[in-house]
Amino acid sequence: MKNRSAKHSALPFVCCTPILSSGIQPDEAAQLAALFRVLGEPARLQLLSLIAAQPNAEACVCELTEPLGLSQPTVSHHLKVLHEAGLLRRERRGNWIYYQLVPAQIEALRTALALPNPNP
Repeated sequence: MKNRSAKHSALPFVCCTPILSSGIQPDEAAQLAALFRVLGEPARLQLLSLIAAQPNAEACVCELTEPLGLSQPTVSHHLKVLHEAGLLRRERRGNWIYYQLVPAQIEALRTALALPNPNP
């Protein structure tokens, strides 16, 4: 009986199917985490949503203060942070700066959040 249990304990224990792909690579995970940290501020997430909803997917700070209920300097600060993170590009037109989404960055966020459907 003793030999029989020794044979069973020598077998490798497998609890799960091995992972075949690694998903997000460490450097990509770090970049995405930085973007998600920027979006951790609700006003910034709302700004992206508001800009995306505009007819040309662009907006001026003067158009964004009222919907958010924030002051112009506060909205400008959040737009600057989004721009520095690479989520928005900006273009000066006279006295105003217009902001547009950076499609590649938005798509990277969308892709990172796309999880496979376990029940196809």
